[in-house]
Amino acid sequence: MKKHPYLLALVAIAWFAAPAHAACYADYKAKRDNPLQLHYGVIQIDSSPCAMSNKVQSTVAGRLKSAGWQLLQVQSVFDDAGLEKRKRDAGQYFLRF
Repeated sequence: MKKHPYLLALVAIAWFAAPAHAACYADYKAKRDNPLQLHYGVIQIDSSPCAMSNKVQSTVAGRLKSAGWQLLQVQSVFDDAGLEKRKRDAGQYFLRF
């Protein structure tokens, strides 16, 4: 019966050593008026599961709005695997907001 405290400690260590959740990103299109400016960007979001939702839309829109941009569309939501291939396209708006 003395093995149970050690087992519990081992489970606790494994639980806290694992990451809370994998990183989640969204790519989007945004605009600014007067004069008209458009941009494509990638933003890191807190979403579990990492999937398209109204929460993702409002999070991205809120961050862009605070910088004077209006969200046009969230293109997709993805994890680390899709990050590198979007980096060049996003340019200066890669993980900016």
